[in-house]
Amino acid sequence: MNNLFVYCEIEEGQVAEVSLELLSKGRSLANELKCQLEAVAIGANLENIKSQILPYGVDKLHIFDDKRLSPYTTLPHTSIIVKLFQEEKPQICLLGATVIGRDLGPRVSSALTSGLTADCTSLEIGDHTERRENKTYENLLYQIRPAFGGNIVATIINPEHRPQMATVREGVMKKQIVSDKYKGEVINHTVKDYVTDKDFVVEVIERHVEKAKNNLGSAPIIVAGGYGVGSKDNFDLLFELAKTLNAEVGASRAAVDAGFVESDRQIGQTGVTVRPKLYIACGVSGQIQHIAGMQESGIIISINNDPEAPINQIADYVINGTIEEVVPKMIKYYKQNSK
Repeated sequence: MNNLFVYCEIEEGQVAEVSLELLSKGRSLANELKCQLEAVAIGANLENIKSQILPYGVDKLHIFDDKRLSPYTTLPHTSIIVKLFQEEKPQICLLGATVIGRDLGPRVSSALTSGLTADCTSLEIGDHTERRENKTYENLLYQIRPAFGGNIVATIINPEHRPQMATVREGVMKKQIVSDKYKGEVINHTVKDYVTDKDFVVEVIERHVEKAKNNLGSAPIIVAGGYGVGSKDNFDLLFELAKTLNAEVGASRAAVDAGFVESDRQIGQTGVTVRPKLYIACGVSGQIQHIAGMQESGIIISINNDPEAPINQIADYVINGTIEEVVPKMIKYYKQNSK
């Protein structure tokens, strides 16, 4: 009752990275709320799934194992979560802001009339006072995300209805195991008690999954270009630098919209969220939409000919100059000193 739940996405027996990140954040929030962290795993052949989930500090794992539940389809997963939540009455539910999470989350929140905040960049616990009613709500989930096109950062709360639901993209939260020997309770539910035959009206006959063309989400070094790079040809310099550093190339939305690089390399509020050890921002102005997707990077280097660029305010090191001047020198220097 009133615990914190995380919905775990499972693909071919593996828990999605975003779900593991949310388990880590969920453990931290549950500690603050002094409640239990619970996880839900729905799929097929889940005999060994607990070894992936429990080490993140999960106190209770709900398993629904049936061959008809994999791959994901909307109706049965929705029925299971809705009925489970009606029984357990959680105060918070976290999901990944993925294709699955964006399909499942709104359906569950609508069925439970609970509300849902999408694409959160931060989650915190705090209080809120409604002055007109002179009423104080304690231990609410602050659901923090960019709003109005990224021009402001909004804190959204849900004082009355439960559960408080939020989706978070991969890479926003830091993944951290509590203990490989963490002892949590495992509950194997009877699937037929939660679904009907009508829930399986849609059957997946054939399925194709396209693999990502790049490794931005887990790259330790990223060379990112903004509109200030100037052209598609100049982006070739960034690709050469990235090749030299064994890095990945990313981009701001402005660079993508200008046609300098493919959209799957976009970093920011409407792209990928990353936290590399080193982030080299080339010609990136530093709008809040972009910063929301990379501000947790270990070290940030800004290469920009505008000393007043907003990106410089969060950068650890600032190099004032043009891409054409600076990047070739970096490539040459690294090649000379890495032999």
